[in-house]
Amino acid sequence: MGVKSLHSESKQTRRALFVGFILMAICMAVLIFSLNTGTIKLSPMQVLRTLMGLGTTKEATVLFDYRMPRILITMLAGIGLGISGAILQGVFRNPLADPGVVGLNAGSAVGLIVFVSFFKTLEKMSALLIPLFTFCGAMLTALLIGLLSYERGQRLQPARVILVGIAIAAGFSALSLFLSLRLDSETYTFTARWLVGNVWGRDWVHVYALFPWIIGFGVFAQLHAKTLNALALGDDTAVSIGVSLHSKRIWLIIAAVSLSSASVAMAGGIGFIGFVAPHLARRLVGSSHQYVIPISGMLGLVILVMADTAGRSLFLPSLIPAGVLVAAIGAPYFLYLLLAAPNKTN
Repeated sequence: MGVKSLHSESKQTRRALFVGFILMAICMAVLIFSLNTGTIKLSPMQVLRTLMGLGTTKEATVLFDYRMPRILITMLAGIGLGISGAILQGVFRNPLADPGVVGLNAGSAVGLIVFVSFFKTLEKMSALLIPLFTFCGAMLTALLIGLLSYERGQRLQPARVILVGIAIAAGFSALSLFLSLRLDSETYTFTARWLVGNVWGRDWVHVYALFPWIIGFGVFAQLHAKTLNALALGDDTAVSIGVSLHSKRIWLIIAAVSLSSASVAMAGGIGFIGFVAPHLARRLVGSSHQYVIPISGMLGLVILVMADTAGRSLFLPSLIPAGVLVAAIGAPYFLYLLLAAPNKTN
């Protein structure tokens, strides 16, 4: 039995490495295509030459001042949203859990509106504080969900968490709209475009603000992959094998909130990536979170970069926000799984 288990684990590891290699190749192809896409065309050779410091001043300006920050933001945010969704689905043992569905994105949006109300800008060095405000908004959402989902003498019910999250998301969306109406017209327009997932106008300061959140909490999630595997077995089983259920769940939720709120802070309220990416990851590499977490992050990266690239290249001269394209793909998939779930249980 032990030999069979080791063989199965080795097979899953090889499969995860193969999938990771394929996704890495896709990431590189999408990245090169994205760097070449825009109103000013840059060929792959021009991109490579510019990266090596041999490009013209115009090519360097286009690549380093406009395209690289935007692409890096979409890459990091895609990774953050994918991993956040994988954590939430593992913690709540609910395949429908997603930062947008449970209301974390709506709470982050409130934090962003509060930030804009104080600082009147989303640019320059003050942008380093944006993730802190969105984190506070998302944590308030998570706290409310926990309080309203908890029943004394009973454990947290995953289905109840989703329903409460949907209700709180509606309330926070209404609050965001109310607060945004108090902004001046120019700030309101810019903020509305930001929140819908329009990544245009990002600068290197936004990359610096997002990078430590994604890397730090992404590594934290990977280190706690075995805890998520234990939680997937059920609370009683997790406790019986020595998992500190309450504290581990809280820290994992904080990690999910941090990843999603930081991503929303810099890429806008992009939904469904945290839902779709973990589903696809489990189909590709199985249910072990040692593999689901990194593959979810890579899938989130590919989905968001492809959506942003398509939005600014396929519909010229109009630009379609990445959040709109992701929702156009993610919403039907969400409905499909929602309708297919009862059939699987019967």
